Amino acid sequence: QVQLVESGGGLVQAGGSLRLSCAASRSLFSITIMGWYRQAPGKQRELVARIWSGYTRNYADSVKGRFTISRDNAKNTVSLQMNSLKPEDTAVYYCNVVISATSSEYWGQGTQVTVSS
Repeated sequence: QVQLVESGGGLVQAGGSLRLSCAASRSLFSITIMGWYRQAPGKQRELVARIWSGYTRNYADSVKGRFTISRDNAKNTVSLQMNSLKPEDTAVYYCNVVISATSSEYWGQGTQVTVSS
């Protein structure tokens, strides 16, 4: 079992920046993939970014060049640096981890990000 606690959401003006963090309750060394998803009102949850245990990164086309995902195995955290935020980035952001060895997947409770125009 892995508990995930997100922090760092809030209200920011367009063009501003926010940094989201996700703290895991156990070591990240066994976690295959860590990622951030988001869900806007009336829309499906979508992948924002993910980072593999080998540090390969994937980003949604809509955030490439603006968002950066990183993980700190020593601190058991994964972060999402969001720059040049746009109103369309407004959503609830969820932390996600996948442990391939046990075919397990866990979600955080979500943190609200609101970007005003």
